[in-house]
Amino acid sequence: MNTSALNRLCSGPIGRRSLLEIGGLTAAGLGLGDFLRYEARAAQSGAPVAKNDHAVIFVWLPGGMPHMETYDMKPEAPAEYRGKFQPIRTNVPGIEVCELLPRHARIADKFAIVRSMHHEFSDHGGAHKRMMTGRKPVVPTGTVNDSPSVASIAKQMLGGSAPNGMPISVAGVDRGRQGIDTFALGSAYLGAAQTPFIVSGDPSDEDFQVQNIGVKKEMERRLEDRLAMLEGMDRFRREVDRSGVMNAMDSFNRQAMEMLTSDDVRDAFDLTRESDRTRDRYGWHPYGQRGLMARRLVEAGSRFVTVVWERPYFDRPMPKNCTSNWDSHAVNCDIFEDCKWRLPAYDQALTALIEDIYDRGLDRKVMLVVASDFGHTPKINAQRGNKSGVVQPGRDHWPKAMSVLVSGGGARMGQVIGATDARGEYPVERVMTPNDMWATVYQHLGIDYNHYLQNLEGLPVQILPFGKPIDELAPVA
Repeated sequence: MNTSALNRLCSGPIGRRSLLEIGGLTAAGLGLGDFLRYEARAAQSGAPVAKNDHAVIFVWLPGGMPHMETYDMKPEAPAEYRGKFQPIRTNVPGIEVCELLPRHARIADKFAIVRSMHHEFSDHGGAHKRMMTGRKPVVPTGTVNDSPSVASIAKQMLGGSAPNGMPISVAGVDRGRQGIDTFALGSAYLGAAQTPFIVSGDPSDEDFQVQNIGVKKEMERRLEDRLAMLEGMDRFRREVDRSGVMNAMDSFNRQAMEMLTSDDVRDAFDLTRESDRTRDRYGWHPYGQRGLMARRLVEAGSRFVTVVWERPYFDRPMPKNCTSNWDSHAVNCDIFEDCKWRLPAYDQALTALIEDIYDRGLDRKVMLVVASDFGHTPKINAQRGNKSGVVQPGRDHWPKAMSVLVSGGGARMGQVIGATDARGEYPVERVMTPNDMWATVYQHLGIDYNHYLQNLEGLPVQILPFGKPIDELAPVA
């Protein structure tokens, strides 16, 4: 990291105009029926997958979760490494987490921690692309993908929607962060049809709504009139066109309408169907309510749900010594004060999601993965904060060591996989890359990660160029 970069606010990835925005559901100006036509054409290049109903919830923490303040604490390291917080014991002997994660401590038997993940890209853009695609990006900066994201590949291989109309791949983000390139979720050579269905906004806001899903009561009569008119026009056009093209168009328009009016789809996104007790359990903040929505979506038939957790609260001012995402440079925040502000919401939301998955018997069907672009430097530095105006402690980008949490998937939980050295700088046991994580995910979904797709030049490109499933996370019979 160069000095000039550290002396300015590092706000994480910045998105450009979305190819597919929730507000209008447009992909290069396509209507929903057109979108589904292109989606089906793109899906023809997919390969058979194992028949299962398995799903993945992927929790993304942009900016880089500091492993030394969460899952890989080093209390015996020198003071400039170990930080202010202490590890606490969990309900699994030998596993410790940060003292700011007391709810984690009570359910450590329901998750596994991988402490030995690493890669080579220290820029947010390169790290996002490296993590989101399982490939080494051609350009080490920027978040415009040169390879499709795993969320897009899952959609390509599993199909665009479930039989009940549920979108296969969904991504939940904060309002204003819905650009497909904001978090390197782009579909690259697979085409716009394979981008995730993006839901933006704060689900804990009482005015939150998902556009393009469901029809309001006052619109139903108008919709009936519109359908009757379209049916009349279609009958006339079918008399003119005997080639079968119109019938094909009808099927896609019907699929689009089924998605828009499906009770299953509408209900899955409707958090008001959950009890206040459940919503309280997750927490009335974006982390909690977005996590709850993810659980509802996988239950309803979605197969790959990405939830992005950036700012933990929108109903209160952000302290000057804290930052909007997980990017804990000293110029952005006092890392210890930021953790005090951020980790309680994270602790509540993530443990509620894990417990809910187990309580509802979804722990074999659903695999939960929590990851970020990289870790943060084991050695603390101090700089003047851009917002606080005072010298404060922080940590910089560090892709050479990071932690990933996994839960469910039928695997044995209550274990730590891999280890870093005494100062948390480098993996020393079970050294892994993001590809091992994605091989594990693909295997869970029944996708052959050795399968080849075609790029824009018509050349074969392997889904995952290297990596293998993590043996310790294999399903237990």
